[in-house]
Amino acid sequence: MVDLIIAGGHAVIGDAVVQADIAIDAGRIVAIGALTGLPGARRVIDAEGLHVLPGAIDCHVHFRDPGSTYKENWRTGSSAAAAGGVTTVMDMPNTDPPTANREALVRKRERAAALSLVDWGLYGVLDSSSLPHLEALVEDGIAGFKCFMTENTGDLESPDDGVVYEGLERLARLGVRCSVHAENAAIMQHRRRQFIEAGRTDARAHEESRPEVCEIEAIGRVTALAQAACAAVHIAHVSSAGGVQAIRHALAQGVDMTAETCPHYLLFGLPEIDSLSGMVRVNPPIRGGAHADALWAALLDGTIGMIATDHAPHTEEEKRNPDIWQCCRGMIGLETQMPVMLTESQRGRMSLPAYVRWSALAPALAWGLYPRKGHIGVGADADFAIVDMEGAYRIDQSALHSLNRISPWHGRFVTARPVHTLVRGNVVMWDRRVVGEPGWGRGIAPDWRRSSHG
Repeated sequence: MVDLIIAGGHAVIGDAVVQADIAIDAGRIVAIGALTGLPGARRVIDAEGLHVLPGAIDCHVHFRDPGSTYKENWRTGSSAAAAGGVTTVMDMPNTDPPTANREALVRKRERAAALSLVDWGLYGVLDSSSLPHLEALVEDGIAGFKCFMTENTGDLESPDDGVVYEGLERLARLGVRCSVHAENAAIMQHRRRQFIEAGRTDARAHEESRPEVCEIEAIGRVTALAQAACAAVHIAHVSSAGGVQAIRHALAQGVDMTAETCPHYLLFGLPEIDSLSGMVRVNPPIRGGAHADALWAALLDGTIGMIATDHAPHTEEEKRNPDIWQCCRGMIGLETQMPVMLTESQRGRMSLPAYVRWSALAPALAWGLYPRKGHIGVGADADFAIVDMEGAYRIDQSALHSLNRISPWHGRFVTARPVHTLVRGNVVMWDRRVVGEPGWGRGIAPDWRRSSHG
């Protein structure tokens, strides 16, 4: 007798979609096969007509907790994750206090442990304030590190190259990957000053102030430093064709580099900047056009390995200021990523197994979570998004679960959606209704010996 069987669904297993029953006991997958050959179960979920996907792993979220809980908190953010088929999140360190030492890590861990519905990992910040504490943070189970090469929500330090290089050298010895926000701050700051002096406050001024070269140069600099330090790095939210080329160059040089992009870079462009204005102000900026085409190509050929959301909530007032320089940077995306991307799969952009590689397998490999997470296989955690591929609807921001629900995806027609979400065999969303209990989520424990390219 096992705890649960998911029966009759079309499961994405490896590079195939197969009809299979999945037996779960004590939070893990124990068997995959035909129901007649599996043990009895205390509960059976009938998944006939539905698809069973590994729960998404979002390696880039900002839950603002502690410090800015008027924007988001662990309960609301993890509820949005559950509603979006996301079963593991990795939270960025630019909170208050920033995750730069053991005391700050303990405080944030206590919040996540008490409130999260889904499993979670925490980044430490890489800057001069954290250098004395890197080894202690790793010893305490940090999920990874984040280096901000330019300004950020929270106004954390943008460390100089000496700090970055020393940090990467030490993280290389510890075997821990560092995520990098790769933009050239000097170019961006110079252009922004020029635009402000010229009276430019329109939405396109933000995009024009951060040209593609900002990303190209910064990725090149990260490549050189990582290669010299023998470090593993991750490029966050890649936005440009030139950024893709810089990553290809790094990979050709043998650098252990992984990368992510986000749905808004793939599917938005200048028309959305014009129509949605500050709602789509984000760093790096949305570019669209040939840049979006290059990002899709990079996902399909493996140069960019994964999808993340950079889920970054703000209040409606903070996002609707008519002066683009006064609009907060970032947008929510946890709950809409899977419906939006599965819709693109149905349009023929990619196969379901490709989507699963981007949303689950690649982040698990890059961040030391495989084989416990990221796939459907015996021994893996029973983390699932059970999806209705015929579940057409129009996204309504009022129905979202984030604390602040203003979304640039509001009104978008999508043709698929998760209907049930399970975290380690426990239902946290049922029939599109979040039912999970705060505190069910557990901290993830990366095994850096298994870390690999996504």
